[in-house]
Amino acid sequence: MPMEEHAAEVLSAATDPVEREAEGSLRPRNIDEFVGQPELKEHLGIVLQAARERGEPAGHLLLSGPPGLGKTSLAHVVANEMAANMRPTSGPALERAGDLAAILTNLEDGDVLFIDEIHRLPRPVEEVLYPAMEDFQLDLVIGKGPSAHTIRLDLPRFTLVGATTRAGLITGPLRSRFELAERLEYYPPSDLAHIVTRSARILDVTLDVEGAEEIARRSRGTPRIANRLLRRVRDFAQVRERGTIDGPVARRALEVFKVDEKGLDRTDGFILDALVKRFGGGPVGLSTLAVAVGEEPDTIEDVYEPFLMQLGLIRRTARGRVATEDAFRHVGSEPPSGPAAARLFGS
Repeated sequence: MPMEEHAAEVLSAATDPVEREAEGSLRPRNIDEFVGQPELKEHLGIVLQAARERGEPAGHLLLSGPPGLGKTSLAHVVANEMAANMRPTSGPALERAGDLAAILTNLEDGDVLFIDEIHRLPRPVEEVLYPAMEDFQLDLVIGKGPSAHTIRLDLPRFTLVGATTRAGLITGPLRSRFELAERLEYYPPSDLAHIVTRSARILDVTLDVEGAEEIARRSRGTPRIANRLLRRVRDFAQVRERGTIDGPVARRALEVFKVDEKGLDRTDGFILDALVKRFGGGPVGLSTLAVAVGEEPDTIEDVYEPFLMQLGLIRRTARGRVATEDAFRHVGSEPPSGPAAARLFGS
């Protein structure tokens, strides 16, 4: 397969086309449209403005945080602010060093290369990135055995934006080559209400303030979930109501789709039920908990646990996951007392 075709194939594997189209239409186009993360926006705005004034590509950027907080959107913002093309791919799609080499040699000057799940890059692929990021050069090995030799190719100057949900798995040598490393935090309901209101305008949905606030409260602090809930509430309003989304309509719709007042969905409920009712509050290992609820351990750890911990419903301990008193109450069980309470809650 020609190198150009192979590069296009790897790039197209980055995200699901349907999901990309649905989210892409709602993404902010520039840094002013990006809602929330004020400190990150300030840092990024300074870096991008300085790069534009110097006429250079922006420095490499590492974004970390739970899924759905806007890492991909920020990569698009960087490309738009720098008037550059964005080339997306992902760590799992880059199986061999040649996969990355095919992409790097097809970049143009100033392009933004976005690598999602960059912590999942195989080590041989990661090592190709080191000279590419530092010196904009690519080392290629020609031949095999005693006759093998290395040639170094010059690359266009580009900006690498890496995204990860597991910042702790980024190796030291790779992390040190990023000029700016930022972590995205969960969004407050006020920011999510602004995001939902903007998305409703783009989707041509009639949404009042109370409806926006209701969706925002149940969005787990995550813009991707807020926009997903907005689309589901829109469908409900279209089919069962008059199309307008107010507070009562949003509440009825979210009840139908099994999203409770805290933003917990059915899987969250299965996790809490398993912890409290099946394992007596814990501690229970991640793998055991994953089997009990029928999910992958990585999905529980990356998608569900962070928000449950933020709400104070579970704790991570050296012996495993433990339910809190609030978790017992949430599933309708009475928290234990006496020695059992001391063992679980540390009191």
